[in-house]
Amino acid sequence: MPGRRVIVIGAGIGGLAAALDLASGGHDVTVLERATAPGGKMRAVPIAGREIDSGPTVFTMRWVLDGLFADAGLSLDDHLALTPLSVLARHAWMDGTMLDLHADRGASEDAIGQFAGAAEARGYRAFVGRAGAIYRTLETSFMGAELPSPVGLARRVGLRGLPGLMRVSPFATLWDELGKHFKDKRLRQLFGRYATYCGASPFSAPATLMLIAHVEQEGVWAVAGGMHGVARAVAAAAMGAGAALRYNTDVAAIIERSGRVAGVRLASGEELAADAVIANADHAALRIGLLGTSAAKAAAGKAPPRSLSAVTWSLVAQPSGLEPLMHNVFFSDNYEAEFDSLFRHGRIPDTPTVYLCAQDRRDPGMQPSASPERFLCLVNAPATGDTSPLPQTEINRCASRSFDMMARAGLTLRHDMAQCVTTTPSDFDRMFPGTGGALYGRALHGWAASFQRPGARTRLPGLFLAGGSVHPGPGVPMAAMSGRLAAAAAASFLAPDPASTRRFSRAGISGGTLMG
Repeated sequence: MPGRRVIVIGAGIGGLAAALDLASGGHDVTVLERATAPGGKMRAVPIAGREIDSGPTVFTMRWVLDGLFADAGLSLDDHLALTPLSVLARHAWMDGTMLDLHADRGASEDAIGQFAGAAEARGYRAFVGRAGAIYRTLETSFMGAELPSPVGLARRVGLRGLPGLMRVSPFATLWDELGKHFKDKRLRQLFGRYATYCGASPFSAPATLMLIAHVEQEGVWAVAGGMHGVARAVAAAAMGAGAALRYNTDVAAIIERSGRVAGVRLASGEELAADAVIANADHAALRIGLLGTSAAKAAAGKAPPRSLSAVTWSLVAQPSGLEPLMHNVFFSDNYEAEFDSLFRHGRIPDTPTVYLCAQDRRDPGMQPSASPERFLCLVNAPATGDTSPLPQTEINRCASRSFDMMARAGLTLRHDMAQCVTTTPSDFDRMFPGTGGALYGRALHGWAASFQRPGARTRLPGLFLAGGSVHPGPGVPMAAMSGRLAAAAAASFLAPDPASTRRFSRAGISGGTLMG
């Protein structure tokens, strides 16, 4: 049976993964992107003639993209140059203490023992073992399932798997469960930060996020060309498989005829016919009608609580003092007050935790590849960019506090603000309409939040969803998985014969979550 016409709205990693799967499966695929380049949140900001990654900066779970490329008859290594990091991240506190987490588990255990004592090292060993068990329990039963539910999850793991399912502590918070492994508040802060990878608070997020520790132990890679290079590589592979990509193309509405998808209407008025449409946009954009009334009805429902946004600074600078690695975190003194400010009061904390990506660095002792160096600096912010834009005075104060905090911890960045690009929640809302600047979809608070994300299928036949705001969630690998799930659902819809969609059956996880 000849391939059918599929339109993918949005060239983020979810849309690109769906396009590659469907194009390599013989379908006629067109990707429509309102920006000038692929990537979505994996964007690059040009400063002083150089590109600075200004979205996700961490590459994990490479087996997801390995599987995507392999199923298209390609090799990821032929398209991306990846270098494993020996040190995952450097962490610093205002009291002058510092801790590196290593790719080698034993090295991390030794470092924690020197940092906080033998009991905390033993706690780390138990914590990492538990994180691996949680990951293995949820890998196919939850993350790889098209639309999991509590009952469906229990059914998939079966009677033998129920004890393991209960050991993931689905009803406990991440912060409380970390307290069972670590007495040192700094270590609870460090591993509690995993909640922010989903835009959540560690005091409200489920303990299942401990699985991120296992993901990081399985490898963190540096990407030649940066994370934006990942988007370019998947886009090139999709085009090589026959997909067409159109940039600077804004979709105004999804068209419905005779009770099913018929195509899209562009902002220019042009209409493009399609047998199926995959919307790689934030679910909120559909729900509030930014893609037309038919899409709004298909995505109808109560607005969920928003995840975090951010204020970021993309800049070139000369560092001095503490040696930065590729990934660095500078922790605030009061974590509870920080998240109370963000989620209860809707404001940037007085002393925010600061993430810094030194993009010309790799492992300790390695000289940077260029000078001045490229940096992305980020602090969490409430997703109120559409309702309460930050005044310039608050943005300036936030910058001053953030750079001062890094200096107090030992790192000074000498830079020219004229060569610095600031991005606020309002800017993110303009780039990703309907979100208020939320970067991770709904806030992952409470045990049921993971089950409340929409799945790939919608009420409108022929309309499918992909991206970080739908199952299985935010982050580059998860969004790529969402695209594969959407492609599999679309292929099944377009060709009901099971034999014709067999190649899509592996789309959930092949081969085996901002950070990546």
